[in-house]
Amino acid sequence: MQNIDEIKKQLLSQIIISDNPREVLKVPELKQLYIVIKTLPETDRGSYGKSINELKMVLESAIKSREAELEDSSVEYIDVTAPWDVNSKPIELLPTGMGSQHPLTREIENVIDIFTRMGFEATESRQIDDDHHMFETLNFPKNHPARDGYDTFITDDGYISPAHTSTMQNRILIDGKGKLEDKGQIGVVAYGRCFRNEDIDATHEHTFYQYEGVFVSESATLGQMLGTLRSFFEAYYGQKLKIRTQPSYFPFVEPGLEFAIEKPSELDGKPGEWLEMLGCGMIHPNVLLAAGIDPKKYRGFAWGGGIERLVMLKYGIEDIRHFESGKLQFLRKFV
Repeated sequence: MQNIDEIKKQLLSQIIISDNPREVLKVPELKQLYIVIKTLPETDRGSYGKSINELKMVLESAIKSREAELEDSSVEYIDVTAPWDVNSKPIELLPTGMGSQHPLTREIENVIDIFTRMGFEATESRQIDDDHHMFETLNFPKNHPARDGYDTFITDDGYISPAHTSTMQNRILIDGKGKLEDKGQIGVVAYGRCFRNEDIDATHEHTFYQYEGVFVSESATLGQMLGTLRSFFEAYYGQKLKIRTQPSYFPFVEPGLEFAIEKPSELDGKPGEWLEMLGCGMIHPNVLLAAGIDPKKYRGFAWGGGIERLVMLKYGIEDIRHFESGKLQFLRKFV
């Protein structure tokens, strides 16, 4: 029996490293075990033969495992995530071992940094919400046609993929009521991903990012809002800018405005080239009431704009679809 154990250890070690493991069954030592049976007393032959059969079963199992390993190593796997096919020349990859921020991530941090230096707090928006925060608290009556302009995705149980970061306004106002009493104002900028049922083209995406500003105090004015926005865009683009507004309708502000800047000269802008950047206005009294804030005592202003629009202008990006494409040719420009 001791001889069987020694042969077992020897053959198993050979199988593990053999490129042809089944040949191990042909070694003389294994055949010799069967010859030994004839030399044993009849009372010992049964148990000895059983041990030999168990040895063969162990060896057979080890051989199959080794054969599976060899077969697996011989298969040529295709990396379906590779940005080229096996017959083409590989494109230049990003530097190995060095990652980089997505341009949207980097610019969102830049936007937040500018507003927080102004004194605003920052909060991230939600990616799933309800009708109450998406519409009702923002002065959208049920069945109001203005809701049609925010065509978005709705789950079977009624939850909504937010179509704008304004879905955070009610929460910001409710959470900030205590600050009105302590500090006399609420100042928050929200940022996050939004979703709309859009036909995708160079200027429209179903998934995009927005930034939302909310400010409330006893003396907030439209002039303060315009000064805040002008200061932000001048800080973001690094130069003095002209601004202009025109009336527009948004249910959650009154009056409502479209805010435009003259295209920065540093970005090949020419005098008289105006770019609409966001919607803004004085917070509607009904929005303040929905958060339990007295509109007779407090006033506020709010704005909301697209991050992609900021970045496309800053870097001369011609197609919004690049941001969600995952193309290395595009991302490499921001390494």
